[in-house]
This record gives sequence, C-alpha cells and structure tokens, in this order.
Amino acid sequence: MEQPFEEIRQEIANHPSNRLYLAEGYWPLFLASQKSKIVIVGQAPGVRAQLSGMVWNDASGQRLIRWLGVDEEQFRDLSLFAHLPMGFYYPGKGKTGDLPPRKDFAQMWHEPIMKLMPEVQLFILIGKYAQQYYLQSHHYPRLTDTVRSYQQYLPRYFPLVHPSPLNFRWFMKNEWFEAELVPELQKQVARIISS
Repeated sequence: MEQPFEEIRQEIANHPSNRLYLAEGYWPLFLASQKSKIVIVGQAPGVRAQLSGMVWNDASGQRLIRWLGVDEEQFRDLSLFAHLPMGFYYPGKGKTGDLPPRKDFAQMWHEPIMKLMPEVQLFILIGKYAQQYYLQSHHYPRLTDTVRSYQQYLPRYFPLVHPSPLNFRWFMKNEWFEAELVPELQKQVARIISS
C-alpha cells in the first residue's frame, strides 16, 4: 500500500466518529493509488466487503466488471481503478436495504484522497449519493434521468445505476441501459486504460 493513502486511512480510523468501528477491528475501506486512472465512486461497503476487506466481492461486483468490459485482474489493478465509496464503513441495515452512507465522509475525506491521484481521467458515479455529491446541482431529480443523460457529463463523469441484482425491475424497464450506455462505458474505459 502507498504510504500517503495509509496515513489518511489511519486518520479516518482514528477520527472520534469512527471509534466503534475501530474497536470492532474494521478499517476504512477504500483502495487507491497515485497511478489510478479511473475512480469508481460507490455508495458504501456492504457487510461482506467490510468483513473481507475486499470491495465489490459479490454479484453486484461481477455485474459491474462486465459493464466495464474488463476482467477481475484489471478491475482490482489500482494503477487502473481506484475504489472510493461515499462511506468507508458498512452503514448498517435499514428497512428496505442498507442504510445510506454517512454524509460527512465524502466531505471530509474525498478531497484529500483525490489530491493524491493526479492521473485520474474519469469518475464512475454509482448511485444517487455519488451523483449528488460530485455532480451537485447538475444532476436530475430522478436517478434514471441522470444516468440516461450520461453524455452531458463526459468526459469527466459517468453516472451509473447500482449493479445490484435487486435492481432487476429497473433493468427490465430500461433496456436502453445495456443497449446504449454499457457499450459507451466500455469504450470510455478501454480508451483510458490503454492510454
């Protein structure tokens, strides 16, 4: 691991708001390198990711890898992809799924981490929390509209819906996503990682 990132990880772990996580032995889950070219901004680690210390190690991750048009080795190559969720710890269970990420995380920690990654060319924004934070007033009220309007955010940002299998109804209703958007995403990713 690169030292500057580990120093930030230690600062996050030691922050008073994260005392309970540290007591349980959980470390802030993000992966980055000074050579990273693409940043995948997700929501927050799932419980499996937090327990294993491995991001996107589930069915959602497999679908995301397919969308990107890369293999597992490329996906986990930090010189290609950084993984920077909006929250660095599993937020807990809510009524209809996981709770949202804590709002203070991105505000406190994304900028210092991003300053260490001068090679970044593209942010892949997964879900409404990442899109609201990075696109600010330029996102649409409905996530579907933001994702469908992906071209207006290029070349810096690429908004996506979450690849969770729980979104199967959304995928069925929005066939344009796989037909139009995924090929363009793969084209953008291939261009960057081959540069």
